[in-house]
Amino acid sequence: MAARLKVFVTSDGLTDYVVAASSRPKALAAWGAHQDLFKTGGARETDDPTLVEAATARPGEVLRRPADSKRALAAVPRRAPRPKGPSKAALRKVAALEGRLADLRSRRDEALAEIEAARAALDVGEAKTRQRFEADEGKLAAALRDDRSALD
Repeated sequence: MAARLKVFVTSDGLTDYVVAASSRPKALAAWGAHQDLFKTGGARETDDPTLVEAATARPGEVLRRPADSKRALAAVPRRAPRPKGPSKAALRKVAALEGRLADLRSRRDEALAEIEAARAALDVGEAKTRQRFEADEGKLAAALRDDRSALD
């Protein structure tokens, strides 16, 4: 057996919102309220025949009209649900940026390896140059010593 529908009304001061639901918690959920409007006096059950007739014709759907007016009730447009995750475009953009970052890092590592290789080659060249000059210096120092001793 279906639960008996009751008609509930709340207002934000400018608009009256009406819903037919089986309980107060279901009415609050339909309105999207995060507090108990019935406890604070912001919502109430109604037996107004016009509201009851319109709301019971569309159970669970929130209807609205200007506050304290006798105008006809209109359905509140439903918002489209937000996507549960990131869009495909956002995922593609992130993947492209990750690829560019990985490419940049590999180019950086290659450049640093080239610098290290050049530095090592310079160290080898420096050692050979130092040995050559030290050998030449040793020969000249020996020749100078010999020539000085000949002068004596």
